[in-house]
Amino acid sequence: MKIVIGSDHGGFELKETIKDRLLQRDYSIIDVGCSSVDSVDYPDFSDQVVSHIVNGTCNKGILICGTGIGMSIAANRDRRIRAANVHNLFTARMSREHNNANILCLGARVIETDLALEIVSVWLDTEFTGGRHQIRIDKFSE
Repeated sequence: MKIVIGSDHGGFELKETIKDRLLQRDYSIIDVGCSSVDSVDYPDFSDQVVSHIVNGTCNKGILICGTGIGMSIAANRDRRIRAANVHNLFTARMSREHNNANILCLGARVIETDLALEIVSVWLDTEFTGGRHQIRIDKFSE
């Protein structure tokens, strides 16, 4: 599986930690930035992650900012994207099982690193159940 990952300055350090963990698990990673804690605009990185999902170069994406809110709002502008702002293991699992989320959004300033790493693992390991959930997704997706 190929995963695209991006962050703003508020999520940079957590992005680097998550990226290292994913590489340890033999995932193929595309890192679209940012590359430091210097202030940047989160929509620029959200757009890049969305582009990789939409054009099919990556299967899933991860976006990280201070709260996860800005990234999820920016990513969800595209009807083909289902970006889930997740803060616990239950919503990580449900965002995949019921919503087939293709982008995971995390808030580096609102969750601890260990929990974020667990969330990423649960999110990546959970399959979409389809069925009635696909019917609902079809109502708001292309």
